[in-house]
Amino acid sequence: MVRLVQNVNKQVMTQLQLLFLDSCISQGLRYVSSGEPVRPGVAMTDLATGLYAYGAIMAALLQRHKTGKGMHLDCNLLSSQVACLTYIASNFLNCRTESIRWGTAHASIVPYQAFRTKDGYIVVGAGNNQQFATVCKVLSFPEIIHDPKYKNNQQRVINRKELIGILSARFLEKETSKWLDHFEGSGVPYGPINSMMQVFSDPQVLHNKLMMEMKHPTVGKITVPGPAVRYSQFEVSDPKPPPLVGQHTLDVLKRTLGYKDDVIQDLFDAGIIAQHEFK
Repeated sequence: MVRLVQNVNKQVMTQLQLLFLDSCISQGLRYVSSGEPVRPGVAMTDLATGLYAYGAIMAALLQRHKTGKGMHLDCNLLSSQVACLTYIASNFLNCRTESIRWGTAHASIVPYQAFRTKDGYIVVGAGNNQQFATVCKVLSFPEIIHDPKYKNNQQRVINRKELIGILSARFLEKETSKWLDHFEGSGVPYGPINSMMQVFSDPQVLHNKLMMEMKHPTVGKITVPGPAVRYSQFEVSDPKPPPLVGQHTLDVLKRTLGYKDDVIQDLFDAGIIAQHEFK
């Protein structure tokens, strides 16, 4: 069972997650509205491949438990990136429709994007007519709700440019924090675009202990992001730093593979292997 833990006053998945996980995986889709390509902030394909591999390993272990037979798994970056194209790929494969670069906007849902505020940005998404009506009320635009040009999502997509222009002008009137207060408890997915400082001072991040400290053997204490998953039946073990280059060469050769000391020494002398701080 996979469980989602949410802030009771906010949606489980913020618009930031929706936008930047499902539409920014491929660098080919990461354009700023007809501008030059930009790279994702982190290596999303590497991360996705690791997650795919994790699930595949679990499935293979379960299969081995049932059949007593192991298997080879092929996880590669290309397959992961193509798989992550999801509905954008389906649109092309079935309709031969090339994707347009929308920046932070959504191709088929309006409004569903980042808006500039007086001092930053806020991301707001109206996934249905009820949420759109709520957005209009929060922005003090009740007259827009029943406007024929915006009465449903199909019309909002057709009249995207005009509608986004109206909403964008209103968002510019107040600071991000003010808009966050206005949308609190609204039932509309929303969230700020945060700096790193804002991320790691966020009350939810602090409450969920998403930072952890560990001792590194060469640089001392370091702080890294904490694990995304918590387990009900046990505590996560004390964090350990990533291994240094060649840190476990001796351990693997001697304890795991059973190499004799003289053989290991010959390998070192020949420059075939290396061990961090080996003496």
